[in-house]
Amino acid sequence: MDTIRTEFEVLDERFRNCGGDQWVERLHTGCRWTEGPAYFAGGRYLVFSDIPNDRVLRWDETTGAVGVFRQPAGYANGHTTDRSGRLLSCEQGERRITRTEHDGTTTVLAERYRGMRLNSPNDLVEHSDGSVWFTDPAYGIDSDYEGHRAESEIGACHVYRIDPGTGEVRVVADDFVRPNGLVLTPDETTLYISDTGADPSVIRRFSVTPQGGLSGGELFATSDAGGLDGIRMDAEGRLWAGAHDGLHCFDPDGTLLGKLRLPEVTSNLCFGGVERNHLYITATTSLYSLRVNFNGAPRP
Repeated sequence: MDTIRTEFEVLDERFRNCGGDQWVERLHTGCRWTEGPAYFAGGRYLVFSDIPNDRVLRWDETTGAVGVFRQPAGYANGHTTDRSGRLLSCEQGERRITRTEHDGTTTVLAERYRGMRLNSPNDLVEHSDGSVWFTDPAYGIDSDYEGHRAESEIGACHVYRIDPGTGEVRVVADDFVRPNGLVLTPDETTLYISDTGADPSVIRRFSVTPQGGLSGGELFATSDAGGLDGIRMDAEGRLWAGAHDGLHCFDPDGTLLGKLRLPEVTSNLCFGGVERNHLYITATTSLYSLRVNFNGAPRP
């Protein structure tokens, strides 16, 4: 592990009270493209993807050791934990959503829409009603680098919802170029979704309907530094997004408040630790960590 001096760049005075350690810790490096950090509070460990190497790695908070959690891993991308402490994963290579059970077995939650194979699921969130919402761009079928080259059977890149009772896979948004990161607000009334295929890349804001659908979809934020990728929310309602120059922080009104500069293109992040005041960040070849003076949003 080594440390790298970091900088909270203030672009709006409302960001001035955001801070933390002056040094970001590089917990692991030597990967090809890291993604999908997911923190397990009960075990005090974090898993993350190294997509081109087709493996999921595990970092142990108590020892600092990094080992292989799963390989091959279906070229897994995004992960999250469900309310029972199980791992939910987007497998780009297998073109499916899976759940890892407590005994280590794998349950397939979704792999087709109306009989057609999904493209390459990218990121996902779980609603308190048990439904799983996920994005399905085509990065895993574009080439053999992060999956397996193939033609899209669906012919478009959508956002989907898996019904918790029936397992039905339903489109909830169909007007994206390449939907990517997504996050629910703690009250579950709003869903934010990034589009890395838009030019420039954007984040859009949707209202979640009582029937399990989406309405709205207005522009929330636009990137000034490459694609906006994985997104998370802090306890103050600010939205944090991976970008080419680090993490971007947006106010609930959409204003870019500031940036956390990092030395690599940043893909994703999550909050962890007992107080949810550790930022874990995946960026190109490495996994980074930073203790901050704010907290991740509580789980819905």
